[in-house]
Amino acid sequence: MKFTFTSLGCPRNLVDSEVMIALLNKKGLELTFSYEKADLHIVNTCGFIKEAREEALDVLEEIFKSKKKTAKVIAVGCMVQKFSSMLKEHFPDIHFYLGSGDIEKIVEAAFSLEKGSIISDKKSYLSKERSSEVIVTPQNYAYVKIAEGCKKGCSYCLIPQIKGKLKSKSKDLILKEIDTLLKAGVKEIILIAQDLGDYGKDLIEKTTLVDLVKDILKIKKYFWLRLLYVYPDEINDELIELFKTEDRLCSYVDMPIQHVNDDILKLMKRKVTKKDIINTIEKLRQVPDMIIRTSIIVGFPSETEAQFEELIDFIKTNPIDHVGIFKYSNEEGTISSKMPDQISDAIKDKRYQKLAKVQSKIAIKNKKKLIGKTLYVNIEGYHQETDLLMVGRYQGQAPEIDTEIIINDPSYVDQFNKLYPVKIVDIKGCDLLGYVDLDDIV
Repeated sequence: MKFTFTSLGCPRNLVDSEVMIALLNKKGLELTFSYEKADLHIVNTCGFIKEAREEALDVLEEIFKSKKKTAKVIAVGCMVQKFSSMLKEHFPDIHFYLGSGDIEKIVEAAFSLEKGSIISDKKSYLSKERSSEVIVTPQNYAYVKIAEGCKKGCSYCLIPQIKGKLKSKSKDLILKEIDTLLKAGVKEIILIAQDLGDYGKDLIEKTTLVDLVKDILKIKKYFWLRLLYVYPDEINDELIELFKTEDRLCSYVDMPIQHVNDDILKLMKRKVTKKDIINTIEKLRQVPDMIIRTSIIVGFPSETEAQFEELIDFIKTNPIDHVGIFKYSNEEGTISSKMPDQISDAIKDKRYQKLAKVQSKIAIKNKKKLIGKTLYVNIEGYHQETDLLMVGRYQGQAPEIDTEIIINDPSYVDQFNKLYPVKIVDIKGCDLLGYVDLDDIV
């Protein structure tokens, strides 16, 4: 039996998708990329915001248009957990539904002769064993999910309803998983969770993110360790000291701030103030070559023009390297959905465009500072448009979400997934442009 697999949403979903693909492979099912040839189509959905749900509906519509008549369709994941009725309304012919905590039942769903549904109250899934045979990311990096769910309770967010309370994976299982991946040739380990900083707070044997990072770095191999999604209230001096002293820990952090106006932060039920955010950024900037990514929401209920301009001023005076800008999504069931003074889509669009324009100039200015510098770059492969160019990333660039470095002279590259000194000479579009600097090759 052949199957297609579409993984939507965040990297945590991607890890779950890898687990399901491995389980199906063990039962003899073969992954294919052809809708026409597949006997089974699986979509791991995201239900976090309206746009994510619309994407899932679009993907499913395309599958139903393209698949052969006898092929079955299985919907899995977050959207199934919270919005299965919407899926059933749009696609009554979906064969099987699996909730976001029930992915180990994928084999049962695949071989079921009858239509069915398994949506338990588990809500989230943490694997006990990781197979190195199925990594859907390029072989040089892999995501390791260390926790699921969330204990923050932000007023605009559905994650606690969809994924449940914080549930951390044991340190021993994480270390075992990382060891398996490194033995398989992975060069970069990316720790992911809704909030890495809350890791371990639910475990009987209390541990912290810093404890975990220290234990990971005891592994006697060279690899990059990257942290995605650490909230500003969880970034402490001990973690910052690790960034300063550990060369394998990427000088890079994804720190969602969402806003800086204190009144809006209170309405969002964030745990920090504007002053806290500025102090954290200043401390992070003490780390050599530190790159900061963040996310910001515009158009939150009651956001005034003055509060939005405060956000603009903040970005100008506290420049951040990468900023993901999102228009507030009014999600039914959240606290913020019932707040007065909802902002119109037209105003959200206007604020989004204005902030994006400001941030674009800041990003270009930051990139220009790298011209003339030599960076150690993991060259990952050929450019998608031509074999005359190659692409790679340095520690300040996360895969899939950030830009790349284009190598304009590949003649000195003898293998991929290897570090090379690359001198940056220019900016091409959003990417950096450079060449392998022979003078710096040891």
